[in-house]
Amino acid sequence: MLVLGIETSCDETAAAVVGDTPPYIRSNIVFSQLAEHRPYGGVVPEVAARAHLAHLDPVIERALAAAGIGFGEVGAIAATGGPGLIGGVIVGVTEAKAIAFARGVPFVAVNHLEGHALSARLAAPVEFPYLLLLVSGGHCQLQIVEGVGRYRRLGTTIDDAAGEAFDKGAKLLGLGYPGGPAIERAAQSGDARRAPLPRPMLGREDCNFSFSGLKTALRLAVEKRGGRLSQADRADLAASLQESIVASLADRTAQAIAQFLDRYPEGKTLVVAGGVAANNALRSRLEQLAAKSGLGFVAPPVALCTDNGAMIAWAGIERLKAGLVDGLDFAPRPRWPLDPAAVPVRGAGVKA
Repeated sequence: MLVLGIETSCDETAAAVVGDTPPYIRSNIVFSQLAEHRPYGGVVPEVAARAHLAHLDPVIERALAAAGIGFGEVGAIAATGGPGLIGGVIVGVTEAKAIAFARGVPFVAVNHLEGHALSARLAAPVEFPYLLLLVSGGHCQLQIVEGVGRYRRLGTTIDDAAGEAFDKGAKLLGLGYPGGPAIERAAQSGDARRAPLPRPMLGREDCNFSFSGLKTALRLAVEKRGGRLSQADRADLAASLQESIVASLADRTAQAIAQFLDRYPEGKTLVVAGGVAANNALRSRLEQLAAKSGLGFVAPPVALCTDNGAMIAWAGIERLKAGLVDGLDFAPRPRWPLDPAAVPVRGAGVKA
């Protein structure tokens, strides 16, 4: 079976063709909207939606051409149905429904977070259950992945996501957008010890995250220097910001590992996914943590960490195999929690 996956939840217009037998990824085309959003220092929803409208058809055509197939060889259409910027989600879902209807093939609405969660199984033979650290610009969660469509949330952010902290931190330091790669590059020549920043939530018994205070601490550190930062200042503060975020993520994950293994002693794997999972310092720290806890560690290739159509197509395949197909009356969702039974967490920036 070949599935066409469409991803339009934020600022990447993406399409991919993925099969259920190796080689799985037949094509994976991503049009990045960085140029459109860079002048604003972040994603502008209206700009993103218009860019998806302009670029989705050509991206799909490129994905099919790269896979060497036409629409007649596509067995199902999967598209991100949420959560995300609703304008962009509507563009992708509408296109996917139209193709599915015209071709008479199944339509699968994929939770964007499940796309990230299951991307590990596209990259490696990861068995259920596994512990997932899902960390991106909009989401920061620890979930037990019990199976397709079956999640148990252990922790989430009480305010902002780690990726947002990277982006806002880079803006404060004048390093540009997107913030994660910019901070990582600057941090390579910096010394975190020369510009200490707090490490939020360390040592707490729960598994929640908080990064709002860290952003404030960075802003105060910049203001203390009169707002005039030398290259060394930027490097040191970038290194300190990265170290604080990584330390917090690792500490919260350690708490979650204990809960995961208590519930599932047979659990074997720690997975990190989402855009921030591309950060090498985070990957290294989590790999060490997993080894110390007797777990394997899986991080998808960088191309599968940021938003892409391949993870959506793969999640579509997993859902189809589980007998999960959606009707053409599916309504796009700006919010769509992986674990609907989890107790809501309230705070600025929280995205369930």
